[in-house]
Amino acid sequence: MSIKVSIAGASGYTGVELLRILLNYKEVEIVQISSRQYEGKALKEVFPFFIGSKFENLKFVSELDQNSSDFYFLCLPHEPSLELAKQLIDNNKKVIDLSAAYRIKDPSQYPIFYKFEHKYTNLLEKAVYGLPEIHREKIKNANLIANPGCYPTATLLALYPSLKSKIVKGNIVVNALSGISGAGRGLKQQFHYPEAFGNSYAYSPLNHRHIPEMEDQIKQITGQEIKVRFTPHILPVSRGMISNVSFETDLTKEELKSLYYETYKNEPFIRLFENPPQIKNVVGSNYCDIFVEKDERTNMAVIISAIDNLAKGASSQAVQNFNIIAGFKETYVLKDLSIVYP
Repeated sequence: MSIKVSIAGASGYTGVELLRILLNYKEVEIVQISSRQYEGKALKEVFPFFIGSKFENLKFVSELDQNSSDFYFLCLPHEPSLELAKQLIDNNKKVIDLSAAYRIKDPSQYPIFYKFEHKYTNLLEKAVYGLPEIHREKIKNANLIANPGCYPTATLLALYPSLKSKIVKGNIVVNALSGISGAGRGLKQQFHYPEAFGNSYAYSPLNHRHIPEMEDQIKQITGQEIKVRFTPHILPVSRGMISNVSFETDLTKEELKSLYYETYKNEPFIRLFENPPQIKNVVGSNYCDIFVEKDERTNMAVIISAIDNLAKGASSQAVQNFNIIAGFKETYVLKDLSIVYP
């Protein structure tokens, strides 16, 4: 018996990535895909690389039928996701939301960082933050998954062993770099090829919208108010992400490394390396590669992680959550994804 799935916003980068991954499931039937821009067009017309696939003749619709599927993936902007997720949950559907509409537990943060009031605080409380390495048990029985952002995924996975062991002293400094696809498919001048090629720059260095998401999770893990000094940067590559995390700690280099290797020894998508990770080794995959060191001179831990911002930072992580909820082995399909070189 197949699991019926619909994807809202299927023509964006994360929607297309979901389709690429779900193609590998014989147990999944994609019932509907939505896109107002491409309404009425077949998937193969808009994205010819799907020609010959089992999804090639799927036609985009403007609005999803809310009774057609068992699972709904939402690849929409935050406010449309806010409304659609509520409607689907009220209709007893399983929802994996790739927007930020339900990620942060404190509703007061949404007007500040996302410029909208959160109307569904009761549902916000029930939503489960979909980072399996941290919240696996909660994810199993969840109806609404708030799929994490790409920067928070890379950063929180770099931090988690230290946070749960409460070895972080003071605040945390994060410098992160993302491929241009992190900005989505919408046209913006600074992301045009002539502007971005051979270029790199910081943006939103003081008030980035992923800050409250990271700090919210840090508080949930530690019970402490720890601030994040976060600076994101754009890299002139299409996809891939590096997060360079530093904080003061009294653990020795050996103790710090031992903590990470012990914490992540059974995690199928965490790989620990003795050299700083490279994005070309994770692009197209669900892996997070992590390097752990200690700068004894400054008493600072140095943790560097690498993920694919469209995969572990979005769509393949959404499928990892889907596997957990649907009862598949967590690594099903995801271990066999081919690497897509940037």
